[in-house]
Amino acid sequence: MRDVLIIGVSSNVGFDGIVEHFTGLGGEVVLLDPSMVCGRDHIVSAVAHADRAFARGANRSKTILTEVILYAAGDRQIGRATERMRPKGNDVVAVLFGISDPKLDAICAERRDDLFEPSADKALALGVSLVDGIPPEDLVLEHVAMVDLMKQ
Repeated sequence: MRDVLIIGVSSNVGFDGIVEHFTGLGGEVVLLDPSMVCGRDHIVSAVAHADRAFARGANRSKTILTEVILYAAGDRQIGRATERMRPKGNDVVAVLFGISDPKLDAICAERRDDLFEPSADKALALGVSLVDGIPPEDLVLEHVAMVDLMKQ
């Protein structure tokens, strides 16, 4: 799997400012709405599935970044997935490729990994049906894996 760092970020510089900051560090970034990220494993799984899709030639998008968004959203439609996962406020979950030190002080940002804590509300927001006795984050991982089936 790719070298990836997943962090929660709270900042007032806005979507474009955060993207410019991270790309200026020499890496690539996907910014996600924290209300749609149900745990670190949700995004680790999305990245792993996106990597495998490219390796098999089964990717639906032209870039790994967009493919990660498709899997994270649990959707096969790029427009719908990007709309669903796009951050709506000052808090974001940043998926960093090729960046080991995010240098958040440079944009007066605070690291807040609590932003991607799993919850039933987040699973429901992703369209996952809850099942008694199964943690919401486990159900979200199944939801991510289902994208492969939807692509066929």
